[in-house]
Amino acid sequence: MAFGRVGCLVCAALVCGAHLPAAAQGAKALGNLSEAIEDLSRRVSPAVVKVLVTAYGPADDDERGKTASFRRQHAIGSGVIVDPDGYIITNAHVVAGAQDVTVVLQSPAGANPVTATAHGRTLKATIAGVDRTRDIAVLKVDAKDLPTLPFGDYREVRQGQIVLAFGSPEGLDDTVTMGVVSSVARQPDPDQPMIYIQTDAAVNPGNSGGPLVDVEGRLIGINTFIVSESGGSQGTNFAIPSVIVQYVYREILLHGHVHRRVLGLNAQAVTEALAGGLGLPEGRGLIVADVVPGGPAAQTGVRIRDILLQLDGTPVNTLPEYQAALYRAPHGAAVTLDILRGSQKLSLKAPVAEEPTSQTDDLATLVDPKNSMVRRLGILGVEVSGKIAQMAGDLRIGSGVLVAAMAAESDLESGLQPGDVIHSLNGTPIETLAALRAALARLKSGDAVALHVERDGRLLYLGFDLE
Repeated sequence: MAFGRVGCLVCAALVCGAHLPAAAQGAKALGNLSEAIEDLSRRVSPAVVKVLVTAYGPADDDERGKTASFRRQHAIGSGVIVDPDGYIITNAHVVAGAQDVTVVLQSPAGANPVTATAHGRTLKATIAGVDRTRDIAVLKVDAKDLPTLPFGDYREVRQGQIVLAFGSPEGLDDTVTMGVVSSVARQPDPDQPMIYIQTDAAVNPGNSGGPLVDVEGRLIGINTFIVSESGGSQGTNFAIPSVIVQYVYREILLHGHVHRRVLGLNAQAVTEALAGGLGLPEGRGLIVADVVPGGPAAQTGVRIRDILLQLDGTPVNTLPEYQAALYRAPHGAAVTLDILRGSQKLSLKAPVAEEPTSQTDDLATLVDPKNSMVRRLGILGVEVSGKIAQMAGDLRIGSGVLVAAMAAESDLESGLQPGDVIHSLNGTPIETLAALRAALARLKSGDAVALHVERDGRLLYLGFDLE
């Protein structure tokens, strides 16, 4: 890992000040360190934005007993510009259910932060793509020649190195904090391969989506969540590594969504118990627990009980290491798997395949809260098109309005549930949102409503009085 200007200045200060008294040497070193951090902040801050979101988000789980309720919310997050033509990376949870997204740029370079009355431009943003699995979203603003941050190489990140976190904690924009890398590849959920960089840099709500940078000003992670009993920073911050961020960003630019890379195998960490029961030489590493029939790994000759050693020359002793190596593999290309089968070492070539996008993710991306809200029924609805019908399964009637979610601010007890498809209202066929709204507009408060809906392959009527 390059030591960087911050570290180099500290060393230079100590050498040049060798003839000074101890106190003066320390002051000189600290002064140079302070100046280096100030310079780094000046270079990084212009590429950091505040993200303002008006959204429909999930209500509290216990509110009205609903498990799929949405309410209007306002959220603040952070983001980082990675392309001068206006592409910005943030967290998917920052823009979840977004109705409007606005980004606030920092003050122009050279502006006095004490006397400035307003920050840089405020721009409307569109969502170019979202990957909820990895909690990454890409925004686009109509602007040119914006300041950017380069991606850093995750393989160069080391435990103990100095890092800085930028963002808008609690809405306080243009904030920077400093810490060290506590762990390079933390896996909070042992059953999930997602990995994070853990740092002790102070991060609070509002920092989500902001950059974690090294001493060279390179983007090495996106600050995503904290572990805290109080809700404030307790020195346990988790950032999505740059290798994952860059992978998701490129996929969204190319395809509008993420092609999930898979090899058609399920690997899991070897424990002492597994090693003892299976007679393995060591109680560590990754063992192939399943091979998908007909998948790339199966066609290549990978077998259950094989031990994974390397992927394209990169050691994969843990699930995070395996997942990170797979992110770097070009989509559609073949990768080399070095495996141990008994006492025999083998090298096999396996093509990287695309995992189908889940229907739940697809439906979530098609919901537009601004256009989908049907206030008199308290629902977010989606018109049943060919794609929606395919996601909804085998519909008895291939048209109607699908209930995607319930609005928490509605007190109407209609009996509707997420996943229902409305086919008629008081005998009037319903095929579009416009038709549903028009039918409701003809009714006044207290009128009786009979909805003919489809639920889990069955047709039924729901009757209630309109409020």
